[in-house]
Amino acid sequence: MLGRTASSIYWMSRYMERAENMARLLEVGHRISLMPGAIEGHRDEWRSTLLSAACEVSYDEKHKDIVAAKVIDFLIFDETNPSSIKSVIRTARNNGRAVRTALTRDVWESMNATWNELVAVKSSDLTADRLPVFLEWVKQRSMSFRGAVLGTMLRNENYYFSQLGNFVERADNTARILDVKYFILLPKPSDVGSEVDMQQWAQILRSVSAHRAYRWFYRDSHYRPWLVAEFLMLREEMPRSLVFSYQWINTALEGLAQIHGKRYDCHDLAAQTLAKLRAAKMENIFQSGLHEYIRDFVIANTNVSAAIAQTYNFP
Repeated sequence: MLGRTASSIYWMSRYMERAENMARLLEVGHRISLMPGAIEGHRDEWRSTLLSAACEVSYDEKHKDIVAAKVIDFLIFDETNPSSIKSVIRTARNNGRAVRTALTRDVWESMNATWNELVAVKSSDLTADRLPVFLEWVKQRSMSFRGAVLGTMLRNENYYFSQLGNFVERADNTARILDVKYFILLPKPSDVGSEVDMQQWAQILRSVSAHRAYRWFYRDSHYRPWLVAEFLMLREEMPRSLVFSYQWINTALEGLAQIHGKRYDCHDLAAQTLAKLRAAKMENIFQSGLHEYIRDFVIANTNVSAAIAQTYNFP
């Protein structure tokens, strides 16, 4: 397979996953902004949303102040922001169109229909009560694309590069959501264990569709920070966790190794990252610093992505 083709499929899936993740981040910010006490100014939920999306610098270059409506527009519609929902879906579609013959009809039509429906939506359409409906639509369209990939693509190079893009992006996003909650939203030690703290953890779980799953898994009606972090980082049963994502990254790389008959450095990096996650204990992570652990993971994940690109000759 040409490196250009592999790159287009990889980034097509990364960008479709990023659209869903951006919708989830916005949902977190919106939910937290509606919580009791949000107007008291003890936290900046929209600043934290920009930080989590790695869009703070580009936002500040364009806007002088943090205003909910401006942040929402910047992260959804602003085409000068390469990480906005509109930008990433457009880029995903462009990547897919470049390799149209490598995709099934269902995969292409799912992505193309999403773009055609999105361009019909205007910023002025998203009133406060319509925003959650739109964000849910974005998540559903991303899941439709993913379902088409899983249900119709041959298990060949195209499929494995698609899975790599999907789960490298998902791992990055889950890590950033956790980091925002623990390091940015709750900077004061006195807030730990408070009602505000518990409500925030509940919203984080809802943002990754894990609210009910957490309660079922731990048989606990209380949100315990170390258990929430464990669920989103180290539990392979949770499909958006870091360890789950890296299991799939390693599976996809192993599939490529079998096709090519050779393993590369990127295989070893991914295997080392998975081994570190499996060996980790939450009590040790919290003692040494959750923020520091997540920061190191994001760096490791970025290095895995770069190694994949270098190994398979992405342009």
